[in-house]
Amino acid sequence: MKNNNNLIHKNRQLEGVFIALFAAIICVGGFIAIPTAGGIPIVLQNMLPVLTGILLGGIEGILPTILFLTAGALGLPVFSGGSGGFAVFMGPTGGFLIGYAIAALVSSLIVGKPDPERKKLSCIIRLTVAAVAGLTVMYVPGVIHFMLLTKKDFATTMAACVIPFIPGYFVKIVLTVILAYPLRKTVYRYLYSEYQGD
Repeated sequence: MKNNNNLIHKNRQLEGVFIALFAAIICVGGFIAIPTAGGIPIVLQNMLPVLTGILLGGIEGILPTILFLTAGALGLPVFSGGSGGFAVFMGPTGGFLIGYAIAALVSSLIVGKPDPERKKLSCIIRLTVAAVAGLTVMYVPGVIHFMLLTKKDFATTMAACVIPFIPGYFVKIVLTVILAYPLRKTVYRYLYSEYQGD
C-alpha cells in the first residue's frame, strides 16, 4: 500500500510538471501571429489548448489552459502578440480566450485518458473528432463576444472572425492529430503505465 501511495504521489508530481509545461507551450504560441485586415490575427496559439487537452485527456486536460488564462489575466504577456491583462478579455478577441478553455475541456473529454490498447484507426478517428469539436466550439463564444462588442451583424462577424481562417482551421486539425497520436503514448508512459502495472 505504501509503494502504491508513493507511486500515485509521483504521478501527481509528474502530472503537475506536464500541466506547467503544456501551459508554457500555449504561452509561446501567442508570439506566432499573422495580422489580418479583420483585426483578428491568425495564431498557432488557438490550436494548442486543444492539443494539450487531448494529450492529457479527461478533466485534467483543461488545466494547462486555465493556468495560461490565469497568467494572462494577471498581466503576464502571454496572449497573442505579447499582450496580457484582464482588459484583453474585454477586447474583440476576449471571447476566443474563453473559447480556449471550452475547447480544451470538450476535446479532452472526448478522447479521455491516453490508452495504448486502443487500435490505431479508432484512436485516429477519436483524435480527429476531438480536434474538430474543440476547434469548432472555440469560435462560439468568440463570435458572440465580437458581435456584442462591435455591434456587427452575424454575416459581418463571420466574414471577419471565421471565414478567413477556415484554411488554417483544417491545417490545425491535421497538425493536432499528427502530433497528438505519438505524444499521447509519451504522456501515457510517464503518467499512467507504471501505475497500471505495465
